[in-house]
Amino acid sequence: MWSRFVALPVLFAIGSSCLALSATLPLREGWELQSGCKTPSQGDAISTAGFDAKGWSTVNVPSTVLAAQVASGEFKDPYYSDNLRKIPGTTYPVGDNFSNLPMAADSPYRCSWWYRKQFNVPAAEKGSRLWLRFGGINYRANLWVNGKRIAEATQVAGAYRTYEFDVTESALPGKTNVVAVETFAPTETDLGINWVDWNPCPPDKDMGLTGAVDLVSSGPVTVRSPLVVTHITGSDGAAADLTAYVQLHNASTEAVKGNVLATIAGVSLKQAVELQPGEDKEILFDPQTYPELHLKHPALWWPYQMGSPHLETASVSFVTAGKVSDEQSVRFGIREVTSELTDKGFRLFKVNGKPILIRGAGWSQDMLLRENPQHLEQQFRLVEDMHLNTIRLEGKLETEHFFQLADEQGILVMLGWCCCDQWEHWDKWTAENHAVSTASLRSQMLRLRHHASLLVWLNGSDNPPPADVEKTYLDVESQTRWPNPILSSATQAPTTVTGKSGVKMTGPYDYVAPSYWLTDANRYGGAYGFNTETSPGPAIPTLSSLKKFIPASNIWPPDDIWSLHYGGEGFKKLTVYNEALEASYGPAKDLDDYLRVSQTMAYTGERAMFEAYGRNKYTSTGVIQWMLNNAWPSMIWHLYDYYLDAGGGYYGAKKACEPLHVQYSYDDHSVFVVNSDYHSAGKLNVSVELYDLHMQKLYSQQATVVPESDSSVKALTIPQEQFSDKSPIYFVELLLKDAQGATVSRNFYWVPSKLTEFAWEKTDYTHTPAVSHEDLTALRQLPKTKIESSLQVEKDGTWRVNLHNPSTALAFQVSVDAVDATGQDMSPMPWSDNYVELMPGETRTLSAKPPAANAGASIVVSGWNIPSETLKAAPQKSVPQNSAM
Repeated sequence: MWSRFVALPVLFAIGSSCLALSATLPLREGWELQSGCKTPSQGDAISTAGFDAKGWSTVNVPSTVLAAQVASGEFKDPYYSDNLRKIPGTTYPVGDNFSNLPMAADSPYRCSWWYRKQFNVPAAEKGSRLWLRFGGINYRANLWVNGKRIAEATQVAGAYRTYEFDVTESALPGKTNVVAVETFAPTETDLGINWVDWNPCPPDKDMGLTGAVDLVSSGPVTVRSPLVVTHITGSDGAAADLTAYVQLHNASTEAVKGNVLATIAGVSLKQAVELQPGEDKEILFDPQTYPELHLKHPALWWPYQMGSPHLETASVSFVTAGKVSDEQSVRFGIREVTSELTDKGFRLFKVNGKPILIRGAGWSQDMLLRENPQHLEQQFRLVEDMHLNTIRLEGKLETEHFFQLADEQGILVMLGWCCCDQWEHWDKWTAENHAVSTASLRSQMLRLRHHASLLVWLNGSDNPPPADVEKTYLDVESQTRWPNPILSSATQAPTTVTGKSGVKMTGPYDYVAPSYWLTDANRYGGAYGFNTETSPGPAIPTLSSLKKFIPASNIWPPDDIWSLHYGGEGFKKLTVYNEALEASYGPAKDLDDYLRVSQTMAYTGERAMFEAYGRNKYTSTGVIQWMLNNAWPSMIWHLYDYYLDAGGGYYGAKKACEPLHVQYSYDDHSVFVVNSDYHSAGKLNVSVELYDLHMQKLYSQQATVVPESDSSVKALTIPQEQFSDKSPIYFVELLLKDAQGATVSRNFYWVPSKLTEFAWEKTDYTHTPAVSHEDLTALRQLPKTKIESSLQVEKDGTWRVNLHNPSTALAFQVSVDAVDATGQDMSPMPWSDNYVELMPGETRTLSAKPPAANAGASIVVSGWNIPSETLKAAPQKSVPQNSAM
């Protein structure tokens, strides 16, 4: 369908840099796909209406070649079992970085693959300029339109470039048109899309049309990439200066005079312009020339934890001879992001002049680059539910819809280039690599720069680029007016060009005990400075998720099918994790036992990491959990799994990052209150109770605190002498109450009498080994008990699970899980809290909303020392239902 005014969601979904108000024909459906090794024809024939495409498969774009083959049923689900390894061309060693290896000689993806599309251009477009726009091609391509070659593979190269070709002379208004794109996969010496050690790489190396394709019309002058930059001039955001930029291009062979008309946050502007034939010109609207761009008391954009993510609109058009030649519009935020080095040399970010502790996680697209807008929206809701404020993209620069969601929801985004392949093999770069890297950066700067959510761009990941490359990058960033901070890399390595980065990338990535984050005070990954990627290690999915990608015959014990879903390179095995599990909690008796302990380890690991960075702000200035999600079903590095099921790690992170939070410190037994809100919390009461393994109270204390805006304040310290060797494990219960006595935060810890001892001198990039592990095996001897459970379904669809512990024993790590009629987890369905402890006599209520219709659904309540119970949901009734005990 040809549309003069394309709806906002359509254009955001295609990855366009802005909302095009000129005529746009989305070319999404009805493409044809075939291997170049199976067709002798060339582009001049394939791109004509009379070409016989019999035997070609049908594909919608964006789509990689393999994604299209999977969608057509040619290959079984590559994420299940070892199906991926059965696809032709998947011959590289398991766990190796395929980006650095050549394809096998007999791989079907060594051939080129053709994408072909027939479409009609309305006759009314005769006389318009017609542009064929590609949001992404991986990696090289020859482009043909109606039998004419438009571009060659020497011109179209680069996984992260966007392209816009003038096809006015080739297009046929009022007739059938054909576009044919011959794509080529990246080689091991190209700047392609790379998966490092996160997960395998598909055998086609994600070749194909990876971005949206559109035909766009305009007059002689095009308008592209509007940008509005904010400078806060008044205290507390009382005033702001706006500066706007826009790119014009005269595609005609004659000089053109006209006016640029702009509306910026409701302010109307006008500027007369003349462009010579073929000229590109940047137009500037600044507050010195246009004083109306000095705004008083503007509505600012804030990350959601700091305020409202208010968005404005900037619309720009070029008018000549009384006609609109082209128009563009973007949504932007009036906000200013800055960064500085603290007195300790750590990178601190500020939004609108206010500091923010970055608490985020690393993002991954689907391994086949398949787009799923609903899935994306669900993930953003999970990020906010965990109280995280930042997502980091290492490569994987995502769709326009992703950045739209980040803008709207106030989630900050770190982004930049990837490590560990030709992108950082600078000593091996060819002249083409240099050219492609520069063009790729320019494309992404112009595509992304207007988004309010962008925090920082990283020119390198695991290493900073050499001086010549860094200078080239900085030139491009300056030329494209990148408005946000820039770092040379995600590491602490300084450069001769920009000096210290102020961040670190010290790991760990494999398992470390919860005490690690506070006992490492200034050497490695502990809670100081800004750690751009780190993790307490593997994250084992729930049983429901495991069954979706592990066959029943392989579900236990772990075998080669399991290990295929581990990480790569240094993370091909879970040896460190499994040894720690066995030493600290005792050997797993069966799969259920292994999963139960794994969720507890993930809970304590993630909670400890985020709490440590929270306690130490702003000695600690940021932490990025590696990772947030997975590109395919995986046993490592996620806060929720590929199926959006939230396990122990999710709820540990959610607990640690809650806006007003009370927490215990492993290193010195102190108790802190962390206020992540940007207003005073008022007078609060902190209560601490210490118990031994048999629930005998050993210590009780209270304190009053007044946590000011964005603060971390010590409430009290439990005396060291209370932690004697009389009990193998101590339980610490913390409650934070407001002036009215309402509980605003609660926390519960199980602390070994002796913490893990670390072999600091043996630290490597994966982790710090343990000399001796903490001993928590006594948890297996907790008295068996029963709790009372009931389910209430509210009229608004909310499920409330009421839990009561009538016994004199502790109910440990009690979890609730919603399952559908088939027994599968209902995901995503984040609970208000989960993996909780119930003290003797305590009552708790956990709530959540089902994601979809729930006929036949139920709630499973389980824990370490309670029998599992099932509560049947009755959505049509809003009354409690008691379970059988």
